[in-house]
Amino acid sequence: MSADTSDVIVHPSPNCGPRRDGLRPHLIVLHYTAMSGAEAALERLCDPGAEVSAHYLIGGDGRLWQMVDEDRRAWHAGAGSWGGLDDINSRSIGIELDNDGTHPFAEPQMAALEVLLPGIMARWDIAPEGVIAHSDMAPERKSDPGPRFDWQRLARLGLSVWPREADPQGREFDRLARAFGYPPEAPQAARLRAFRDRFRPGADGPVSETDLRLLADLATRWPARS
Repeated sequence: MSADTSDVIVHPSPNCGPRRDGLRPHLIVLHYTAMSGAEAALERLCDPGAEVSAHYLIGGDGRLWQMVDEDRRAWHAGAGSWGGLDDINSRSIGIELDNDGTHPFAEPQMAALEVLLPGIMARWDIAPEGVIAHSDMAPERKSDPGPRFDWQRLARLGLSVWPREADPQGREFDRLARAFGYPPEAPQAARLRAFRDRFRPGADGPVSETDLRLLADLATRWPARS
């Protein structure tokens, strides 16, 4: 199954396989490549020796490559979980963005992502809350796509979610974070960083009332599928 755009460049990667146990994707995981450019990332994602891949790669100039069919299991997520479920590779579509995390994501790249996402979401019935960061499902290991990625922009288009403040009703950080989907086995500091990178870029210090109020809304309106 391929992207519904005539601009996609098909560049197959051997690093894929069948989704396990008949699973269908209900998540889309966004990554940054942290490499010298899109071509270098493409080479690595298609190198059998690297044993990594993704379904799509979007360059800073908006070029779009498809490396793995959507109905196949790409090797992009690694160890981690979301909503208490593991083997995220079998449960997701992986999209790599050419960026090293230190600068804003380019306008042509964001525009291409905004064209790509609705088709994937429609084909697999993926809800906006199912579009997550690599750091969300693996907060102890990963930081991508990082605090420079504009999640609020996606949310305005219905392609992800963005919280407003709500009453946490006495619920503590760990309980709220788990309800939204963060893996409870990861250290709290790692989960807090992943949450803030996505929803409060630049925030620091211990868990605050603002953190709790935003997480309360996420956990109430968009509890993770399990």
